Amino acid sequence: MMRILSVASECVPFIKTGGLADVAGALPLALAPLDIEMRTLLPGYPQVLAAIGDSGKTVLDVGNLFGGSARVIEAEAAGLKLYVFDAPHLFEREGGPYLDAQKRDWPDNPERFAGLSQIAAMIGAGKVENWRPDTLHLHDWQAALTPVYLQAEKSKNKPATVLTIHNIAFQGIIDAGLLGRLGLPESGFTKDGFEYYGKISALKAGIVFSDRVSTVSPTYATELLSAEFGMGLEGVLRERSTDFSGILNGIDLDAWSPPYKTARGKEKYKKHLLSETGLPSRDGPLFVVVSRLSDQKGLDTLLEALAAIFPHGGQIALLGSGDPDLERSWRAAGEVNPDISVRIGYDEDYAKRLITGGDAILVPSRFEPCGLTQLYGLRYGTIPVVAMTGGLADTIIPANPAGLARGVATGLQVYPNTTDAWARALERTCLLFKQKDEWRRLQKNAMQQPVGWDVSAAAYRSLYKSIGNPR
Repeated sequence: MMRILSVASECVPFIKTGGLADVAGALPLALAPLDIEMRTLLPGYPQVLAAIGDSGKTVLDVGNLFGGSARVIEAEAAGLKLYVFDAPHLFEREGGPYLDAQKRDWPDNPERFAGLSQIAAMIGAGKVENWRPDTLHLHDWQAALTPVYLQAEKSKNKPATVLTIHNIAFQGIIDAGLLGRLGLPESGFTKDGFEYYGKISALKAGIVFSDRVSTVSPTYATELLSAEFGMGLEGVLRERSTDFSGILNGIDLDAWSPPYKTARGKEKYKKHLLSETGLPSRDGPLFVVVSRLSDQKGLDTLLEALAAIFPHGGQIALLGSGDPDLERSWRAAGEVNPDISVRIGYDEDYAKRLITGGDAILVPSRFEPCGLTQLYGLRYGTIPVVAMTGGLADTIIPANPAGLARGVATGLQVYPNTTDAWARALERTCLLFKQKDEWRRLQKNAMQQPVGWDVSAAAYRSLYKSIGNPR
């Protein structure tokens, strides 16, 4: 049996800001049938400590770490085997995992996640009795300093390391003046190490020093080697290209299971959704959006293109939050147009109702490492209309003439990612919707697409086996 320690800053069902949490929560369960025991190391946020209650036991006393006492608790919750990095001075606070209530970075984020990486290295070096991992699977910059700390551990048989990049836009850039405080070696602060334009890059450290690097779709892996998408790290990734791969995410099929067997069952849920949103009944498609409102997600482009749907009876319901200017723009649009429903915030139950009752789901991202929203759309027969980038390009079979003629199309892809192209795609979606036989075929194809973890879990198993020595 292989033993894998997953190191993540968020994990469903305990705490979530994005797709990383879904992956961290689903992967251990998907790997279990493949004879892999994965345990997950998480920060001791209040939500995590509340979930484990008094069931855990201390398995490692760390002592003073960045100004306060720290320990590791072993526990089990929601079917996951956990190690919880309990350090109240770092994690016991109101707000999100990375931002305070005013949406500003916590000023001690470097210490908080350097601490997480140090704990991961300690567990990897065998400092927790009775369980030692073969491989450390590190997620994003918050865990990416682990291989640097692991090098300093005086231990034989150190585990292999895999870094997964979920979004290269977040790199963990740290002031170089914290080098000593974080316990990072000066020898690593070079252009061939973790130095990045005079600062420390946690993500670069993981790319350089991990045994393997992966990301969450094959197309995104290719995109990251280019200046357009690599965000300054494309050269570093090209240096690691033989050790760099893309593995698509899956979704939890139990958590995301439509209440109907065929898409014809959507009709009553669409009626419920129209009633809930206050949208009138029209003869066109109901488009839905579930997204962060950010520059990456392209919701400004979509808003500019939206006029194309209304002459065809189209409507849209949006759930999201983020950039204040985008929030204001979408709110303003909803206030003047009765065919636009906008809810600012996030509510997973409402998100599921949108996907259940909607006809098509829109994902206009400027870049999208993998994306889960379009996978939910496929699962529910809610036709994805997506930008042709990253995992969106890898998971949707486009309804172009060839795809339609062969009867294999599952959605629409938009290229280039411009307002004009989106307006054309939205209009085309409206026209397809009125071709009922063609639309039913699209829905059937979408719902038959494999979107679970089986294929991806097998790919991760192969990746682990390529570098580790299973016990």
